[in-house]
Amino acid sequence: MPSTRRQFVQHGATALALPGLFGSAAAQAQTPPVDVLRIVTGFAAGGTSDTVCRRVADGLRGLYARTAVVENKTGAGGQIAISTVKGAPADGTVLLQTPASMLTIYPHIYKKLPYEPFKDLAPVSVACSFEFALGVGPAVPASVTNVPELMAWLKANPNEANFGSPAAGSTPHFTGEMLSRAGKVPMRHVAYRGTQAAILDLTAGQIACVSGPIGDFMPHLGGGRVRLLGVSGAKRSRFVPQVPTYVEQGYKDIVTDEWFAFYLPGGTPAATVQQANAALKTALAKPEVVNGLAEMGLEARSSTPAELLAMQRRDTEHWGPIVKAVGFTVE
Repeated sequence: MPSTRRQFVQHGATALALPGLFGSAAAQAQTPPVDVLRIVTGFAAGGTSDTVCRRVADGLRGLYARTAVVENKTGAGGQIAISTVKGAPADGTVLLQTPASMLTIYPHIYKKLPYEPFKDLAPVSVACSFEFALGVGPAVPASVTNVPELMAWLKANPNEANFGSPAAGSTPHFTGEMLSRAGKVPMRHVAYRGTQAAILDLTAGQIACVSGPIGDFMPHLGGGRVRLLGVSGAKRSRFVPQVPTYVEQGYKDIVTDEWFAFYLPGGTPAATVQQANAALKTALAKPEVVNGLAEMGLEARSSTPAELLAMQRRDTEHWGPIVKAVGFTVE
């Protein structure tokens, strides 16, 4: 067979994966590099972090791994999950999915962490970005319809002046602390193991308000037991366009957002990182993944490893002065 014709047939077999045509070669070309992929998250099932993992796991099956499983290593505000991946084999079989907080804020609030963010993890790709909302439940009167009214009510009812967040030291925790300072109302912070646990207490009237990712509130908005009073973006969220921003309500310095990202263990070979990055970019662009994340208020996106590293450095520097001004430390 002439070389040009042979090349044409080979390329066609790879691109179209025609059954029976050079079957063994096509099968080898499509064999995923990983047999079983473990995607580790530090938060419980049902929340936004877990949703990202499961949607992306679906997108990676057959592309990067034959099988992809999600492991929820909850506890210590995400530190257990990061420590798990830190000690995992650097062969591309264990992938961490984490919010930025654990890498960009925690170094400012913990005197000692069980991991070094820039050493023990290898950046692979951003997964999505999102903003936060302030939700209230039955403990707050229905007459309270915006953030200034909430702050006035909390000031008049100091025993109710509390707010929950998915973790101590997380971005929604500090968003709540910033609101407390801006509104000049002391608010007690209650840390939970994920936003869903906080929302359960919110709907039960056990806590006045919760600061958490917009997407975590969305499944609860239809019943009337959860009301959103403000969002943290620079502009209104397309997911809840009826809810004004903090800035619109007079809190000009409260503009926060966050990203979830994927990391491999530190020391993973560059070729393996690039292989995982290419697969994640493909998975995160799939319509079913994009639409699935949008259902949870998440904007799917991807990046190069270098771009993720730059984002991590930028946000680490950004949060330092804010943490110092708030004065919060864990130890």
